[in-house]
Amino acid sequence: MISLDEAHALVLRACVPLPPVELPPADALGCVLAAPAAAQVDVPPFANSAMDGYALRAADVRGAPVALEVVGRVLAGATLGAEVGPRQAARIMTGAPLPPGADAVCMVERTRVDDGTAGCRVVIEAPVEPGENVRKPGGDVHAGEVVLDAGAEVGPTQLAALISAGCAALAVHPRPMVGVISTGDELVDPGLPLGPAQIYDSNRPMLLALVAEAGCNAVDLGRCGDDEEILAARIADALGRVDVLVLSGGVSVGDMDVVRMVLDRLGGAATHWLQIAIRPARPFSFTVLPGSHRPVPVFGLPGNPVSSAVSFELLVRPSLRVIGGHRVTGRPRVVARAAEPLRRSPDGKTHFVRVQLAPDAPEAPGAGGGCETLAWAARPCPGQGSHQIRSMGLADGLAVLADGDGVEVGGAVDVIVTNPALAAAFVGAL
Repeated sequence: MISLDEAHALVLRACVPLPPVELPPADALGCVLAAPAAAQVDVPPFANSAMDGYALRAADVRGAPVALEVVGRVLAGATLGAEVGPRQAARIMTGAPLPPGADAVCMVERTRVDDGTAGCRVVIEAPVEPGENVRKPGGDVHAGEVVLDAGAEVGPTQLAALISAGCAALAVHPRPMVGVISTGDELVDPGLPLGPAQIYDSNRPMLLALVAEAGCNAVDLGRCGDDEEILAARIADALGRVDVLVLSGGVSVGDMDVVRMVLDRLGGAATHWLQIAIRPARPFSFTVLPGSHRPVPVFGLPGNPVSSAVSFELLVRPSLRVIGGHRVTGRPRVVARAAEPLRRSPDGKTHFVRVQLAPDAPEAPGAGGGCETLAWAARPCPGQGSHQIRSMGLADGLAVLADGDGVEVGGAVDVIVTNPALAAAFVGAL
């Protein structure tokens, strides 16, 4: 057996970011910048009002209250078409360009319309300083300035920043195309009736969803029975279509483990058949096969659903993140208090226990034998067998138990947070 760290290093040595491509911002969502993105225009491109009010000359209202002549109205997307002269003001809306002659904006709440005089006048009830309530050109970013550096992931707010700065094309690492094939004669597609000795193919939909959640483009390559020639043809076809290939099932040493037979034939000595010192998910395979444009990493995961999911989390997901150019490749981690015993027996392996996380109840001073109070509590899910996928569905994370006897109630345990809904609550990553 080899350690998880050794397996991790072996796999990541063969995984490099995809070559950059140029995409418009809307198509780059979820991608990682391969080069700095510089602003093409000032943001904002012109001086504009930070609020609804009156554009004026600050020098005219030093002795406020002062009545000024209203010479027009400026809306967002329009201009006044005239200059604001001495003792004049223009009604202005948030985001509208500051008219020539004006150097400040008085918020509407500090004004009142002067109904007692002829013409349209406004009373400015408080003085303003030059530049007050005015957004200067380039106040956010200047043309030529870097908006986002290489390595930044293009999310919704990053997209807005780049488009605002006039970035029409971005150099990014594309989202990897990741194909998934499940294997086994016993598998049946969801929705069809089960025959004798058959089970539903849950691994493929799960892995496709995990691929997408990792920020990649998931490609469903279907399921394949235990036929060596058909599987070899399916893999050969996939190598011309995807950047990464993930196989489920057939990676052990059984008589019908056809994935092993096919990858031995296609990958030869370059195929690694690993027994990793972890539980679940000990058997695992990895090789790199020639693709139509570049080498294609091929991952072979166990058929047991929990083992397949854990293998993906520990080894495939970090690899996909590297291939996509991401700097953060792992899930967030949190140190939690064991709300129930997390026991195990020494066997030379690291155990990954499915747990639920909940905010920990505050303890009285001195409680817990002086241990640091932790913010989260971890409780094991029912059913920890490698075939019991329901527990993975209930879990918020994987508690990492080093070789030994486990963790007793109240002890601290490291948890890999796999529930995306909780991930934002934690700081730090693998």
